[in-house]
Amino acid sequence: MPVVASDRERRRGIIYTFTAYLLWGVFPLYFLLLAPTGPWEIVAWRIILSFVFCLLLLTVTRTWGKLRAILRQPRLLGLTALAGILIYVNWQTYLVGTLSGNVIETSLGYFINPIVTVLLGVLVLRERIDVMQWVAIGIVVLAVVVSVVAYGEVPWIALILAFSFGLYGLVKKRVGPAVDAVSGLTLESFWLLPIAIVELIVVGVTSGLTIFGYGAWHAVLVLLAGVVTAVPLLLFASGARRVPLTVVGLLQFVTPIMQFIVGVAILKEPMPPARWIGFGLVWVALILLIVDSLRTARRERAAV
Repeated sequence: MPVVASDRERRRGIIYTFTAYLLWGVFPLYFLLLAPTGPWEIVAWRIILSFVFCLLLLTVTRTWGKLRAILRQPRLLGLTALAGILIYVNWQTYLVGTLSGNVIETSLGYFINPIVTVLLGVLVLRERIDVMQWVAIGIVVLAVVVSVVAYGEVPWIALILAFSFGLYGLVKKRVGPAVDAVSGLTLESFWLLPIAIVELIVVGVTSGLTIFGYGAWHAVLVLLAGVVTAVPLLLFASGARRVPLTVVGLLQFVTPIMQFIVGVAILKEPMPPARWIGFGLVWVALILLIVDSLRTARRERAAV
């Protein structure tokens, strides 16, 4: 009986995690529907509405006690504030990239992210990695160099996305199970409220707020930004604790693959030969990383 329950939880975890990555993969299409609302206004509403949605969730699920317990721990509050800043940088960069016709480069950032995670493990957590992982890191560095030489500029959008989300994951790892998914997202959104308010004021004074200026359907789409932001994050948090890290690592490639398909096939963004070479190098590095992860997992199971 416990085995059946365990298998059921594992299947649920895979479904939750896959759904989260799938939703993140089609995000470009949703945010493009919000035009002419710009990236700064979208992120501001995203923060405010995510916070409101989380407050509703805390009320419905009656988990205010968990939040109050976290509020009594200054270390956890500091880590949630840091996580909030990092996810803000990630959101803002992603929106700027998506709405400026750089969806393919945003997908490159999330392709690079697993390599950045490994690198942060070495530099920050002092983890030891094998030769194949070092080779994967070297190949990604080569891919960035190819992009710089080909375009004459650093792929800043991809690099900022990769490092901001990698650091966000590192902070979440430091927090651990002490902060549940809903309370964590509530606090991260709360710390960002001043930034969101300032952004709305600046946008309102300069170009003008657009949320209610383009019809009821447009207003509804913008108001859904909070739910659209929170749902995949909560699905991911629920799924990731039910499945092994290797499964999460393999599923995470769903997001950049979907974004790449959207950018190339739907939005028709240019893919010159140099860009194909850069992506090809990153994909080779990821294949090495996946093979190495599977080999390590198999070796650990055999040892058990």
